[in-house]
Amino acid sequence: MAILKTSLCTQNSRLNRRNVFLLKFLGLIFIVIFFCEFLLYYFVIIQCQWPKLKTMPSPRGSSPLKAMFLSDTHLLGEITGHWFDKLRREWQMERAYQSAIWLLQPDIVFILGDLFDEGKWSNSKAWENDVARFQSMFRHPPHTELIVVVGNHDIGFHYEMTVHKLRRFEGVFNVTSGKVVSRKGINFVLVNSVALEGDGCVICRAAEDQIIDVSRRLNCSRMKDHPDFVKKCVNLDLLPPSASILLQHYPLYRKSDSDCTGEDSASPEEKKVLFTEKYDVLSQDASQKLLQLVQPRLILSGHTHSACTVLHGNIPEISVPSFSWRNRNNPSFMMMSIPGQVSAQMQIQLGIFEQLLLRKNSEDYDHHQDWPHTRTYPNIT
Repeated sequence: MAILKTSLCTQNSRLNRRNVFLLKFLGLIFIVIFFCEFLLYYFVIIQCQWPKLKTMPSPRGSSPLKAMFLSDTHLLGEITGHWFDKLRREWQMERAYQSAIWLLQPDIVFILGDLFDEGKWSNSKAWENDVARFQSMFRHPPHTELIVVVGNHDIGFHYEMTVHKLRRFEGVFNVTSGKVVSRKGINFVLVNSVALEGDGCVICRAAEDQIIDVSRRLNCSRMKDHPDFVKKCVNLDLLPPSASILLQHYPLYRKSDSDCTGEDSASPEEKKVLFTEKYDVLSQDASQKLLQLVQPRLILSGHTHSACTVLHGNIPEISVPSFSWRNRNNPSFMMMSIPGQVSAQMQIQLGIFEQLLLRKNSEDYDHHQDWPHTRTYPNIT
């Protein structure tokens, strides 16, 4: 009897040790997964700090606008997206985004196009499913605003783009091409760069009209004290009198990414590839006209999935890298502290944009003829 009890105790002891080992092993696995798939994002993003402004604060005492910029999230669809790849990539983006929102508390977030990977193909049901997933992943508190720009994967390249696809995108995200968003005295101009093909298509003509209208509003907003203000700017919805920031999906024209540097720039092999106009970047003609009409102080774009900073004359353009691990191994986002006050160097002399306002009637702005071809606009000083 004693031998039987001893044997049972020994077996129970071994079983308990195995259970304890198993529980410790499972606990260790849980801790590793919890750290790598949840806490790690906080440890990395907490190192990010908002840039400190070197300029003097605004006369009104307003704080700078804290803006976060993402691009090319490319949520996978039901046609080409494998379920595990979709689950993995979307979890990574959601955790990174939610961690950044919680730690950094931005005032506004911009996503510079290609929110979806299959928006150009999606039927109504697939589109609704993709939108629901996007809204769940990129949810934000009431004090943070989310604004998006349309990209070629959202509505298709120019030859795939339709009015239906554009309207359903604009309807869901409450945004229109050629829209100006003004926050704390800063004007953000949102452009549908996919429509700047210059061939006179229905969507292209509408986009060109909107850009010209935005140009007039921006210019009139800077000449409120001019004697001819009432005559030239009657019935216009005026904006804060500051140089704008241009937001679009396609970059302005550049030959390649060969001059781009930094850890977020393209690989050496990709930098050797020459860009195709109207596919990788805007055409030279459309780029020049955008610069002359909008006259921005800064341009932000996406599309290439890699970071790059270039100068167009004295106007910088920053291409924001993709936010998706599917497109690059080191996805990132950009943080900007933007003062509402605009320096004198950023202002445009009244006499220069007054010349543009004189060409107000429809014959002078016959975009069917002028947009696809070269037109001389006032220079920026």
